Amino acid sequence: MSLLTASGIALGLFALARLAGIAVLAIAAWARDQQPLALLGRSWDSVWYLGIAAHGYGRTQVFEPTVVHSDLAFFPLYPALVRVVTALTPFGGGTAGLLVSWAAAGIAACGIHAVGTRLYGPGVGTALVVLWGLLPHSVVLSMAYTEPVLTAFAAWSLYAVLAGNWLWAGGLATLAGLSRPNGIAVAAAVLTAAVCEAYRIHGRRGRFSHRLWTGAALAPLGWVAYVLWVGRRKGDPFGGYFEVQRLWGSRFDLGRGSLHLVRGLLVQDTRLVFPMALAILAVAVLLYALLVVDRAPLPLLVHSGVLLLIALGGSGFFESKPRFLLPAFPLLVPPARALVRTARARPWHATVVVCGLAGLSFGYGTYLVVFARTPL
Repeated sequence: MSLLTASGIALGLFALARLAGIAVLAIAAWARDQQPLALLGRSWDSVWYLGIAAHGYGRTQVFEPTVVHSDLAFFPLYPALVRVVTALTPFGGGTAGLLVSWAAAGIAACGIHAVGTRLYGPGVGTALVVLWGLLPHSVVLSMAYTEPVLTAFAAWSLYAVLAGNWLWAGGLATLAGLSRPNGIAVAAAVLTAAVCEAYRIHGRRGRFSHRLWTGAALAPLGWVAYVLWVGRRKGDPFGGYFEVQRLWGSRFDLGRGSLHLVRGLLVQDTRLVFPMALAILAVAVLLYALLVVDRAPLPLLVHSGVLLLIALGGSGFFESKPRFLLPAFPLLVPPARALVRTARARPWHATVVVCGLAGLSFGYGTYLVVFARTPL
């Protein structure tokens, strides 16, 4: 089987998983007299992104002196892509946002498959894509959100690092940094890999390629440029963006805010979304430990580690933390390898596992979008 054919199969399975999830969501939405495409295209952060795409930056909502929501908290690449689609097609913002996200999710699935196949073979690559499409929060991959865009650039940037294509790695990391705040994780992975490669070349007394340093220099440019642009606009070049995030309730406090919320979860009744988020974070920590034990390549460890650090160490929007980990697909490498081994030894067992994950993903995704009144 050629790599292209294997990638096509993986993409087809991913599309089947997400279409099935959308179908379940649509049935529940219609039962409540709601429109599924409106829920997918215009929910929570999607409204902010579509506003930026239509009108540019400048929207602010003041709830109280210490709670001010500014659209400057949202990075510019996704709304720019939505604006391009609306300019070139007859579609409105919501539909354009979904088209961008769905296309990006497909590109991301191909990139994830390429990374898994390069490291562990096509079976693991396909399993990696299927598991990513069946995560409890994978409904976000079908919504007008930025996680598919970031994951697409992250996956192919990591693939370029593994292949030694440093210019591609740095360029894609730049775009990842323009996609989301945690896109800096991709730059961290590229920079770490570049430093290690430079050290290896130095030890062999070899010559450094300009592509290595150029790629490394490009990697953080997107993220840094937007943070500085927001800072300049707010009158504080180095602190303005972080002040915007603080007024949203988001800041990096080494997990103190998260621990306070977890203590509350342990003693109070609460909505399903919060204990579910806590369980997903706990599983993510376990999977990262398994990834380290498996001796995964350093770029994958750094990328996933930084994303996990940001999710665990940041305060505010605890219910959104699992979504922040959607680009951390390398965390799924250990279970993907285990699933392939199970499929070879006991195919029926593997089928039951996949069906169980599908049921959880479709059911919980429907609950999040149609029933829960909690920000994604």
